[in-house]
Amino acid sequence: MSTSRVSPTSSNTLIKTPKPRIILDCDPGHDDAVAILFAAQHCEVLAITAVSGNVPLKLTQHNARLVTQLLELDLPVHAGASRPITAEALHAEFIHGESGLGGPVLPDLHYPLTSEDAVAHIIKTVREEEDVWLVPVGPLTNIALAFRTAPDIIQKIKGISLMGGGTFGNVTPMAEFNIYADPEAADIVFSSGANIIMCGLDLTHQYMVDTQTIAAIRDIGNIAATFTADLMQFFCDMYEEKFGIHAGPLHDPCAVMAITHPELFVLEPRHVTVELTGTHTRGMTVIDERRTIDAQPSNLTVAQSIDRDKAIDLLIETIKLY
Repeated sequence: MSTSRVSPTSSNTLIKTPKPRIILDCDPGHDDAVAILFAAQHCEVLAITAVSGNVPLKLTQHNARLVTQLLELDLPVHAGASRPITAEALHAEFIHGESGLGGPVLPDLHYPLTSEDAVAHIIKTVREEEDVWLVPVGPLTNIALAFRTAPDIIQKIKGISLMGGGTFGNVTPMAEFNIYADPEAADIVFSSGANIIMCGLDLTHQYMVDTQTIAAIRDIGNIAATFTADLMQFFCDMYEEKFGIHAGPLHDPCAVMAITHPELFVLEPRHVTVELTGTHTRGMTVIDERRTIDAQPSNLTVAQSIDRDKAIDLLIETIKLY
């Protein structure tokens, strides 16, 4: 797989820029599957690591392998944490279905699992490779365990681009799923001092897939397009049933796009902390939006907005590559 992508310059010439080198940490999940699809074309994917989240680990690692198999990708898949650091496991079958990939007819799995120690693999890869981005799009358990086990890797990584958080919630009024599923892990990561980009619900709810988008994807006609369209149809149906809108936010690809196509985003520094103990606010990401001298120094870069139409066009063009 090529390790560069073509980018426009101000003089309308084209230059090749290196593809980001990433470990994609995920809990597939519909939008995770799309993140894998997108990352495989626009990044040098060093590994996929799975974590308990949208469904239990036995299914997330299965689904990561299944997507890799279906898209004919040659990528190692490692199984990671089967539960949060301290909390009980939380899952989201009510959105993603019992399998985690509700909608498509899923083939039998024959793609192998590379290992059952994702945390050790993250540590080894970051120590041995240069310019590695960690892209966690599920609960942050694997990343937190890696940081706690090997704090030296925090300064070695190029950065973290994550999906999670926001100023409102989708599990509780104030908490987004990935953070709420393991707030202790999120706190370890957010307070680590790493270079972090956060794509929260305020951002990802701007990147909605609707009936028109699904039809455009299906019309591409390849296996990846049919699979993605079937996934998104189920996803949108669940959103209509649960939230009354027939459109679904493509949360997880945003965390990949933020490092492959940052020109699509407005990114601003903010101080963000994770609430661990509040009766009504556990898992909340507290974003300091003050513009006064009392504002806390920024520790994250928060993705504020995305050019939705260009990002949808980019996804469609990416699916055509399959």
